[in-house]
Amino acid sequence: MHHVVACIDGSASAPAVCDYAAWACPRLGASLTLLHVLEQQHPQIEADLSGNIWLRSRDSLLQEAAALEVQRKKQSIEHAQVALGAARERVIKDGIDRFLVHQLDGDLLERLHEFDDCSSLLVLGKQGATSNNLQQHIGGHLESVVRKLPLPILVTPVGFKVPQSAMLAFDGSLSAHKALATLVASPLCKGLPIHLVMIGKKTDENWSQLEAACKVLQKSGFTVYKAILPGPVEPALHSYQVEHGVDLLVMGAYGHSRIHQLLLGSTTSGMLRITITPLLLLH
Repeated sequence: MHHVVACIDGSASAPAVCDYAAWACPRLGASLTLLHVLEQQHPQIEADLSGNIWLRSRDSLLQEAAALEVQRKKQSIEHAQVALGAARERVIKDGIDRFLVHQLDGDLLERLHEFDDCSSLLVLGKQGATSNNLQQHIGGHLESVVRKLPLPILVTPVGFKVPQSAMLAFDGSLSAHKALATLVASPLCKGLPIHLVMIGKKTDENWSQLEAACKVLQKSGFTVYKAILPGPVEPALHSYQVEHGVDLLVMGAYGHSRIHQLLLGSTTSGMLRITITPLLLLH
């Protein structure tokens, strides 16, 4: 059976990560894995401005560094256990009574690659554990994970709401068509009305592409609402979401259009920082 992998890091997004993962599991027919990756941190020895530090022996400095590393590793393990304990309680409350728990050492991206062949969905929060305030939402690993991991990725806000509708940002590119095919093939959004939105001019070509995509969704049983909106991309999509109360934004993870710039350019930070809805990225 495939797994929904929920990345648990002790951040403010962790409860929502658990909730969205628990929501996705029965829809995908997948089991749940709670994953915490403890990344290695290199200890730094604070400088002694009196100059006495330079009189210490090399062995003394190495011993101090080793002691600091042991202490920090112990604290990190304790924090991880607390975070995973809270995640266990959360998913049980959400109705998931069987799940796997992994606490691993190493690089997050490398560890996530180990789940490539057995995962249906990766769920992670947009606010990492190292974020210092609620305005600094984007976790440090998010961009590299989105760029390099070939899995559907659900990026969650700090709060959870059961999705009642979804919006697919569609631009006619190869990436958008792949996202459309993935959306149709997956049971994750089955039963949800889909808002099919293109940003651009209302030309015959754009309407033709949108109509073709609409028919693909309708053939698979989706109720579809379609719209072409003038840009710029980010405010247009957000305005449409707010106006229509859309709970879930769906996009292709890669492309060579304005949507591509939205996902991988400087607009990404602004979009994820202000959105209150989850973002499903499809490859």
